[in-house]
Amino acid sequence: MIWGYLLSFVGMLGFYLAGRKIWWAWYVNIANQVLWVVYSIITDQRGFLIGAGFYTVIFVKNAINWTRDHNREKEETS
Repeated sequence: MIWGYLLSFVGMLGFYLAGRKIWWAWYVNIANQVLWVVYSIITDQRGFLIGAGFYTVIFVKNAINWTRDHNREKEETS
């Protein structure tokens, strides 16, 4: 039962932060996918690995883009 709360909380937190345009939000989402992989293995529900893989690819792409944009903005204001 704790897994359900943990996965839900971290997932909602990541999307909440992304909605607030906080650049490191995608790293929270990536960390949540690690939790999904662990959950999938522990509970022997391998189907979740497919979703975690796809989400991870998307979240890594967003993390790279948002981090690049953040660093660019930081340089411009310095």
